[in-house]
Amino acid sequence: MRVGSDCSGFTIMEILVAIFIIVIALTGVIAVTCTVINGNAFSKELTTATALAQDTIEDLKNQPYTALADGKPETVSSSYTRSWKVKTDLPGTGMKTVEVNVAWMRYGQRHDVTLSTIIAQ
Repeated sequence: MRVGSDCSGFTIMEILVAIFIIVIALTGVIAVTCTVINGNAFSKELTTATALAQDTIEDLKNQPYTALADGKPETVSSSYTRSWKVKTDLPGTGMKTVEVNVAWMRYGQRHDVTLSTIIAQ
């Protein structure tokens, strides 16, 4: 019987290399996960802004034609600012073009959604 010739198992260097490879792989997964989370958050904000603009357009369509006027900026749900402009006789006589703008801040950068429609007399 030979003492000390057992070759089964891993050396400390093999274990360190394996741990290093696993750490690199997990770092990549974490980076992708963070990107996906940020993308989903921005998509939610964009969807909310679009819904706010669409709701405003629907409200304006239900007003009498003569009552349509520009709207001053107003804060909606503490993060979004909504305003609208009404252009008379555009694109033709007896029509008004309504542009609704919803803006919000994300990481110090301004983003906005603008929707427009034409309302006829």
